Amino acid sequence: MDQATQLRTLASSERAHASVIAITSGKGGVGKSNIAVNLAIKLASAGKHVVLLDADLGLANADVLCNVELPYNLSHVIARKKELSEVMIEAPGGFHLIGGASGLARMADLTDFDRQRLVDALGQLEQQTDVILIDTGAGISPNVLSFTRAADHVLVVTTPEPTAITDAYAVVKVITRDLSQRRISLLVNQTRTNQEGRVVHERIAKVARQFLSVSVLDAGSIPSDEQVALAVRRRMPFTLGAPRCPASGAIEKLAVRLEQGVVEKLDSGGFFNRMSKWFRK
Repeated sequence: MDQATQLRTLASSERAHASVIAITSGKGGVGKSNIAVNLAIKLASAGKHVVLLDADLGLANADVLCNVELPYNLSHVIARKKELSEVMIEAPGGFHLIGGASGLARMADLTDFDRQRLVDALGQLEQQTDVILIDTGAGISPNVLSFTRAADHVLVVTTPEPTAITDAYAVVKVITRDLSQRRISLLVNQTRTNQEGRVVHERIAKVARQFLSVSVLDAGSIPSDEQVALAVRRRMPFTLGAPRCPASGAIEKLAVRLEQGVVEKLDSGGFFNRMSKWFRK
């Protein structure tokens, strides 16, 4: 059974609540948003109803990668100027995008009231979709941690660079500080070989086992691919512009891996109930 058939088969299963995957990183510039957009496209191509929430609330750029105009974004929802249905748009590749607010400093440091407003606006999504992908900001700000701690699964993106590896481990450490049962996987982007990705994963996973008593799952790697940079310049997701390039193949493998069991939904009342709890802390 090929990967596309596997994804279509998995797409037929019904969910009481959407699976929620938070995609995060320790530092910027590792390709996190690009991975989020292209993963959303691959899941949507398998028949999944996918919503991508661009929750990098101060430096959102998923709309740029997709070459779409966002007349409204989450800031309008929080300000009660627009409803969620008026903000969410259909993006290239068949998924739905909820845009953040690029360049708006206030969104990067929400008050408790603003956060609760966001929770109230997004809660309905769990019953209306199959997968919610959340592209968080980089680092360990309160906004980022509220999303990662409440999701079913956290996908930490890094590159083989030493600074990126160090920061990725720091994110794992902070996320698991309060909830030891958090399911976390590591995706290594821009690798020269598959072996390089495995070495980076094992390095982080070994330290996490030893010092945090946490298992970091292996989400695989995305090879360094000139088509990725070209797609960014063209403002077209690489899975659409170059569907047969090595990076596109790796994204499809990632989608299959996530849907085959890396993601295990938490039994605690739904994502946005959990997120609301973290916002109140």
